[in-house]
Amino acid sequence: MDSQMLQQLGVQASDWANSALQFFYQPSTLAQIAAIAICALLAFALDRLTRGPIEAQARRIRAAPSLLRIIVALRRRMKLVYFVFGLWLLTLADTAAGGPRSSVISVVFNLSLAYLVITVASRILRNRLVARIVAIGAWILAALSILDWVDPVSRGLEATAIDIGSSRISALLVIKAVVVLALTFWLASIAGNFLDTRIKRSEELTPALRVLIGKLLKVGLVFVACIVGLAAVGVDLTALTVLSGALGVGLGFGLQKVVSNFISGIIILTDRSIKPGDTISLGETFGWIRELRARFVSVITRDGKEYLIPNEDFITNQVINWSFSNNLVRIDVTFGVSYDSDPHEVIRIAKDAATSVGRVVAEKPVVCWLTGFGDSSLDFVIRFWISDPPAGLTNVRGEVLLALWDAFKENGIGIPFPHREILMRTPVTLTGEGTPAMAAKAAPEESVEAKKARRTAGGDAAEASAGEARSKSAAE
Repeated sequence: MDSQMLQQLGVQASDWANSALQFFYQPSTLAQIAAIAICALLAFALDRLTRGPIEAQARRIRAAPSLLRIIVALRRRMKLVYFVFGLWLLTLADTAAGGPRSSVISVVFNLSLAYLVITVASRILRNRLVARIVAIGAWILAALSILDWVDPVSRGLEATAIDIGSSRISALLVIKAVVVLALTFWLASIAGNFLDTRIKRSEELTPALRVLIGKLLKVGLVFVACIVGLAAVGVDLTALTVLSGALGVGLGFGLQKVVSNFISGIIILTDRSIKPGDTISLGETFGWIRELRARFVSVITRDGKEYLIPNEDFITNQVINWSFSNNLVRIDVTFGVSYDSDPHEVIRIAKDAATSVGRVVAEKPVVCWLTGFGDSSLDFVIRFWISDPPAGLTNVRGEVLLALWDAFKENGIGIPFPHREILMRTPVTLTGEGTPAMAAKAAPEESVEAKKARRTAGGDAAEASAGEARSKSAAE
């Protein structure tokens, strides 16, 4: 950029600044700015006066969540509502006066009204970040349109284009592509969720087929939205061949787990190995399937935890499906009784007790077998069937054990406890009071200090005897 171009830009900026100063120095412009300031002060005062009553009335409204979000958004923007209403009254008064239209008031009114409508309408979106981005983008576009700056800004963005081969990419093209793709993806998501909801309500299809059709519809709609969005902004679709090749390389290296889980999910839905509502065991996880997703399976356990298990684990690992072909599950409960009990009577009582539990299936007979002669008891196993494994297994075992306890207690059948036999190596006699006494008491154990003292005394005595003998021999 040479000095002559810089000089031209400086002259243009100076002319624009002078025209702006001349515009704002006019008495009519200053009067319009004063009227706008008065409207702002009145809006602030009215908001302080009416905040309490409006808050009380808003809390009494019962409506759909989307409508409630709009009402809350309006309540939080009451200053802006009063400000827009005041500007609207000023435009009506200006029109009724019949004079030249006040341009400043009209522009501020249009900008404020557009901001109010856009920010309130964007509250329909649940995601606050997305709603804020949509509101800012829409208001910028509306402001450019109100100020008649759309064409200059478009030409400026188009002038920043760069040429890549035969393609021309500009900032305007990128903005259009982002907006159009976001809009098409949003519409595809709404249409996919609507169709998925309708398919899930269909009772003619199996649960697995409903999930499979719903997932295929969502993926297909997203693909169509991408193609339509790119074609709408003028992107040559033949250039996507290079992108597809790069995407294939990326899938081979970085996204292989994602693709593996997606393909595994389709296989699971196709072969119907698991479906929503099935009770499964995978490793240490026991629960029932709540939902099948494109990447994972949602499994809820009895303690309320929800595990998101990748689809690949259901293909490569061993899975126990407790309700694959039917919901019947057999449960074994072991117990023991004392040796003085009649095993035939024990079997009969145990069958009757297990049958009395409500969750035990009556159509499947309860069986009870003697499995062994234990150290302290006769060992039995009782086997029964239930048809609702999602309701839990431990609780039904506990109910059966309580029924066995009550039945055995009622019929005088004892449940033994381990017996231990103690052998006394020293003979024991009973005293007159009935307390055992040792026939031959063992000598009390000598302490370590006593042993040392005894050794020391013995050594000193031996040394004294030796000294006395030496003295006698010397005297002789």
